[in-house]
Amino acid sequence: MNNKRKIVEIVENLCDGCGKCVPACEEGAIQIIDGKAKLIQDKLCDGLGNCLGKCPNDAIRIIEREAEEFDESAVEEHLENIQGKEQENLANTGCPSARLQSFSPCANANQPREQSESALSHWPVQIKLVPPHAPFLQNADLLVTADCVPVAHANYHQFLQGKVALLGCPKFDDAEEYLDKFVQIFQQAEINSVTIMYMEVPCCSGLPGLVERAADIAGIDVDIYHAVISTKGELLETANQIQ
Repeated sequence: MNNKRKIVEIVENLCDGCGKCVPACEEGAIQIIDGKAKLIQDKLCDGLGNCLGKCPNDAIRIIEREAEEFDESAVEEHLENIQGKEQENLANTGCPSARLQSFSPCANANQPREQSESALSHWPVQIKLVPPHAPFLQNADLLVTADCVPVAHANYHQFLQGKVALLGCPKFDDAEEYLDKFVQIFQQAEINSVTIMYMEVPCCSGLPGLVERAADIAGIDVDIYHAVISTKGELLETANQIQ
């Protein structure tokens, strides 16, 4: 028997299907179906409204109506199913750039002066392609890298030793999408530290602030370091703690 309780309602004619509410719902109760956000099951919605602030059209509100009781065990099962499907889709995708891989770096990774092979230990590396639940993110030391850095800095793989690389460019990509992704990573993975490598050019300067803001939103305390690279490939600042 259903009882009256607070629950999310989505006003369909106001929803444009942007999907910003989907990652904001930690229970996975909202999905985009036929171009509109939908509450897929009443029992998955806790009625707290974490998704409200993400909607640019104010299409989401909290109402009180008869609804199935919130079921935390059903949420856990639902989230496990979502993660399983995501991993399966990534594994079976026809695009090699989105296929998760883990492998050992070269044997000389601890000898940077002699190193001639890659120190990379995982795939993919693009921020947009790495899912927050990727196993290589757990207890990781992140190396958040502006796209131009590995081309400009000859010794990039010295920084990469023992770290998980995440590459991107907020100038050409959606910075808010990056923010959401880092919030999810910080919430789902026990990150040990973050080193941010970026170029001295103005368009790179927003990357550290974006990562710091994501950590604040996620409510975690993590050491964040930075390394600035000149357009000639020189290391202008060593990795100093900034948080």
